[in-house]
Amino acid sequence: MAESMPQAAREIASGYDLAGAALDLGALLWDGRCLPEAPIRIPLSMLNRHGLVAGATGTGKTKTLQLIAEQLSAQGVPVFLADVKGDVSGISAPGRPGERVEERAGQVGQEWEARGFPVEFYGLGGIGPGIPVRATVTDFGPVLLAKVLQLNPTQEQSLGLIFHYADSKGLELVDLKDLRAVVAFLTSDEGRAELKGIGGLSTATAGVILRSVTAFEQQGAGSFFGEPEFDTAELLRIAPDGRGLVSVLELAAVGDKPQLFSTFLMWLLADLFHDLPEAGDLERPKLVFFLDEAHLLFTGASKAFLESITQTVRLIRSKGVGVFFVTQTPKDVPADVLAQLGNRVQHALRAFTPEDAKALRATVRTFPNSAYDLEEVLTGLGTGEAVITVLSESGAPTPVAATRLRAPQSLMGPVEAAALDAAVRSSPLYERYARAVDRESAFEKLSAAKAEPPPRAPDEQGSPEGQTSREGPEGQGSRESAGDRDGSLVRQVVGSGVFRSLARSVGTQIGREITRSLFGTARRRR
Repeated sequence: MAESMPQAAREIASGYDLAGAALDLGALLWDGRCLPEAPIRIPLSMLNRHGLVAGATGTGKTKTLQLIAEQLSAQGVPVFLADVKGDVSGISAPGRPGERVEERAGQVGQEWEARGFPVEFYGLGGIGPGIPVRATVTDFGPVLLAKVLQLNPTQEQSLGLIFHYADSKGLELVDLKDLRAVVAFLTSDEGRAELKGIGGLSTATAGVILRSVTAFEQQGAGSFFGEPEFDTAELLRIAPDGRGLVSVLELAAVGDKPQLFSTFLMWLLADLFHDLPEAGDLERPKLVFFLDEAHLLFTGASKAFLESITQTVRLIRSKGVGVFFVTQTPKDVPADVLAQLGNRVQHALRAFTPEDAKALRATVRTFPNSAYDLEEVLTGLGTGEAVITVLSESGAPTPVAATRLRAPQSLMGPVEAAALDAAVRSSPLYERYARAVDRESAFEKLSAAKAEPPPRAPDEQGSPEGQTSREGPEGQGSRESAGDRDGSLVRQVVGSGVFRSLARSVGTQIGREITRSLFGTARRRR
């Protein structure tokens, strides 16, 4: 460490003088100068202590994610990135040398070399580019689904009862039509009787849930639910050359459904939590998960949902997974969650309005004591600069350091569509997940029961066959809504007695195999 540095700068730099494996973030900024002899680093062993990357739009958050992801991959750590704007795919291709890159590398003491990294591209439900990522409704669970459907706490509790019933009766909710069929059944006289032992479900509440599910499906969200369900263990893979695989979830095509994709990201994390064994503190994490647009998770969230996020973040660290929330200001993240984020990268904030100024002061209060005037520094940072504090190798917070960040080695922008499509189709996972499968589940079981003739009383005359059909000539359906059709189907079925026989035959097999996590997510034993 250079003796010519001011004493305050030397004290800050000493907090980042690490002995073990670490990621190089950039160089210290002090008194208007960049000091390449004072590198700012984060210990690899502390990446499972979670973090926050925040800053106003256009300040360089995406490039920071790219920089961190590259170095994690190079050190053999898998990474998950959500590509909301469609510009992270460039991490798979070598960057382009140029004057600006060379200038930045020289300023921070970086030996820059163009490199691409091993990437797997995914897409929600097959919409847009990427290997389709799907979840069954059963495994997505009631808490997360209630968040997507924007249900209130009472409706969320009722949805939980519906899932409990379906689990216990062996009625697998693979897709949304399965859920609609079960809700319609539970609003019938026989269905209400079935629920007496576990709590009531009002017709009005069930109707709200049914309409919400139907509207959600009509908006095109149905394709996200189904099979084959994505196995989140795929995110933990290592490339043949020993580098960690970077999993990029392409979300640009579903950018108009922010509640859906943000909640789907939480499902991925919750599913990992459910499946991974305890690992304790490791020399390097098993996975680092970047949760972009994090504020969407917390907006309008129920108390149960917030408690589940808090507990998942607190406990998943011991399973070797680090989580970074990416948003505009720390105040977007609830205090209980923010308190668990030991690593902070805060890009510039703007103070154009009184509300901006209030957010700036709130952000400053979330940092430990600083040698800087943080209000001044945070409004004066340039693109690719940030205020950083992380956990040292001993677990203590490092001094707050204004930092000029390194330049990513991969392409800072999207790859061409043809290259992305070729990468997806050449993946060994493509054949496993590309084609949707619609197997027998709740809806089909109810339909099969409908096909059986109902039991007849000894004095019953004539055949009931065809008497309750709602179809017109040549099999054409009526113009009733999807929810009405499902309700009609269920009303025909539940009175026959065949449904009761069917329910007894499937019994509680799924109920014996399903366990639900903090979020109500489920993973059937394989």
